[in-house]
Amino acid sequence: MKNNITERTVTEKVYLRQPIKTKILTPEDDIINIVLEYTKGKRKAGDIIVMSESPVAITQGRAVLEDEIKIGLLSKLLWRGVSKVPYGVGLRSKTSMQCAIDECGHLRIIIAAIAGATGKLFGIHGLFYRIAGKQAALVDAAHTSPVPPYNTTVIKGPIHTDEICRRIHEITGNEAAIMDINDIGGSWVIGRSTGINARLLEEIMGDNPQGQQMELTPLCLVWEKQ
Repeated sequence: MKNNITERTVTEKVYLRQPIKTKILTPEDDIINIVLEYTKGKRKAGDIIVMSESPVAITQGRAVLEDEIKIGLLSKLLWRGVSKVPYGVGLRSKTSMQCAIDECGHLRIIIAAIAGATGKLFGIHGLFYRIAGKQAALVDAAHTSPVPPYNTTVIKGPIHTDEICRRIHEITGNEAAIMDINDIGGSWVIGRSTGINARLLEEIMGDNPQGQQMELTPLCLVWEKQ
């Protein structure tokens, strides 16, 4: 590693990734201003600006203290039925399940739960999230983030992701994407400007060069090595 820049080869091309450290973001911050401030002097023509989804959500005020979440009956009934996953708690807690219900509505979550349970009987997995939708899948449970004060919050997924990326592209000329990435190979583009090849970028970022511990690198510049 040199100057925090790492390489990844995808389809015989080499791509460079430069994570960018910022302060701890808060709801008082504007993610577009953060991008402009911290990539200034670093970004160049042709670079892709990648933003991590949870910090974007935090700037939108979507981190909720777990002590302030009012747990309803449906959440109490459903959370234990969520399968354990290797990359985190997901909705397998009362508070994260409640946030998913708040985001998606009771009826949709009930239908998703019935479909998910039925699917498991036939060896079909993932029906719950397919029906509940992206915002349910993006909920990060409390104690997932190691960064105070967000270690005691449930972080709901960011909203208006394509619009944020479009605005960054208009201002900087750089394509932009918001991504949900974990340390075990999960890599998803959840918002992008029109010039982004989502599948390619997911491959490029698949080893999570930004990390998800205390790195404080919610931004990353990506470009093809010449």
